Amino acid sequence: MSTARKPALNFDPALLLKAQGVKIAFFDVDGVLTDGGLLFSETGETLKRFNTLDGHGLKLLQLAGITPVVITGRDSKPLRVRLQALGIEHAHFGTEDKRPAAEQTLATLGLDWSQAAAMGDDWPDLPVMRRCAFACAPANAHVEVLAAAHHVTDARGGDGAARAFCDLLLVASGRYVDLLEKYTR
Repeated sequence: MSTARKPALNFDPALLLKAQGVKIAFFDVDGVLTDGGLLFSETGETLKRFNTLDGHGLKLLQLAGITPVVITGRDSKPLRVRLQALGIEHAHFGTEDKRPAAEQTLATLGLDWSQAAAMGDDWPDLPVMRRCAFACAPANAHVEVLAAAHHVTDARGGDGAARAFCDLLLVASGRYVDLLEKYTR
C-alpha cells in the first residue's frame, strides 16, 4: 500500500515552464543566503547566520543534477566553512563583477545561459540575472532586482528565500516528488 501523498507545494505552470531545463543555479550570499546584515566580532571577524532550510535546498539541487554556484562580493571563513559543509564545489569569492565569474563557470561545465538560473538581491546581481533563463529574488530585494526577476519569493533573504527558489527549480525539473518521497517513506 502506497503512503505517497500529493505534495503541498504548487507553482504557476507558466513559471515552471520558464524554469524548465535549468542545469545550474547562481546564488548571491549577502541578502540571499543570509539576511544581508553584517555582524563583526570585537576582533573584526565577520559573523554570518545561515538558514538550514536554504542549505538543505542547495543539497537537494545537487541530488537533482542542478549545480549550485555561489558568486559573492565578499569573502569570509564562515562562508567558506558553510559552503564546504554543503558540498558546494563552485564558488567565486570577492567578486564584484559577477558576470565573468558566471561565464567562466558555464564554460567549465559546458553549459550556457539558457540552462542557467540565478537568485540575487541587489544591483551587482543584475548582469547575471538578466542573462539567465530564469531569475529569482527574495522578497526584500532592491526594487530594480524585483523588477528583473521572473519570480519573487514570499520569504526574505536568509529566511528561506533560497529554499523557495530551490523548490521551484526542483518542481520544474520533475525531481521534487521523488526526492520528497525518499524522505517520507
